[in-house]
Amino acid sequence: MRSELTAEGGHGAVPVEGVPTGEGVRRRDWPLYEVFVRGKRGLNHVHVGSLHAPDAEMALHNARDLYTRRNEGVSIWVVKAEDITASSPGEKDPFFAPAGDKVYRHPTFYVIPEEVPHL
Repeated sequence: MRSELTAEGGHGAVPVEGVPTGEGVRRRDWPLYEVFVRGKRGLNHVHVGSLHAPDAEMALHNARDLYTRRNEGVSIWVVKAEDITASSPGEKDPFFAPAGDKVYRHPTFYVIPEEVPHL
């Protein structure tokens, strides 16, 4: 079954079926998604930006169109911004201070041979 599309506002083909519409739902009320892309040569996903979408599937498609126009990526993650929990840069010292008392995590108790690069 083919869904109906509209090019309203010059934004390209936008589905009009199956997307909540009406008086109570407006585009600016759509949830915010954070977008992460893994490049062809990279191993990690990198945050590239944000977008609003009615659901995760639409966010994924919009992220592909917006952030990988020149085939920059091989994988995309979209995550609702409200689902992300992060530490605050202002709490850096108290939050990460417990790691300072674990000196065994730092290679200071043994000699690293010169033959071992990039350690």
